Amino acid sequence: MPDLLRIEGLRAGYGEAVVLPGMSLRLAESEVLALLGRNGTGKTTLINSIVGITHRFGGSVILGGQDITEMRPDQRARAGIGWVPQERNIFRSLTVEENMTAVARPGPWTVAKVYEMFPRLKERRNNFGNQLSGGEQQMLAIGRALTLNPKVLLLDEPTEGLAPIIVEELLKALGTITRAGGTCSIIVEQNAQKILGLADRIVILERGAIVHDAASAALKADPAVLERYLGVAGKS
Repeated sequence: MPDLLRIEGLRAGYGEAVVLPGMSLRLAESEVLALLGRNGTGKTTLINSIVGITHRFGGSVILGGQDITEMRPDQRARAGIGWVPQERNIFRSLTVEENMTAVARPGPWTVAKVYEMFPRLKERRNNFGNQLSGGEQQMLAIGRALTLNPKVLLLDEPTEGLAPIIVEELLKALGTITRAGGTCSIIVEQNAQKILGLADRIVILERGAIVHDAASAALKADPAVLERYLGVAGKS
């Protein structure tokens, strides 16, 4: 299967600081990759570099055969990069529905389909972004990214700081998204156990470099890897 996303020798960071010294990574269509690592290992920097908001020192980003390396973030979004940042970045002065229709592009993910996945968003469709709870804002951030109908969906700590019942709902939704196919996804997550059952593949970063890249099933079978790189037990 051809690569949908290809990152070659990417050197990137902030200001003059290089965080990613030479990242190369490939994802196939419909592949779900979980990006793990301790704090400060470059996970968010990689996501931000795909989005186009870091300082690039070298390397390239290829999406569906198109070189998007020189594109601005808004151009990358139109090319097929969907992004759910840690800060969510919803439009707080717009309603739930306006948040999604403002960026929607033609494709299988419609506002109606997002409402099917997140019924509470439908209930609050006329509420402004700043009237939503943290969990509802995260649902909206994911829904808004989906209505772009992206080729690649990037989720940075999508369950961070949320109540367990909301986390369960979000993980169920992410399962629905990944099973729908047609896109590839990169999910940054601190808690490896939350994501092992959802991801096809696990990549672990240290100091901006890949130190482990394997199928999720292989990591489940060898929990010592989690202990070695993340300092956590392999079983919950």
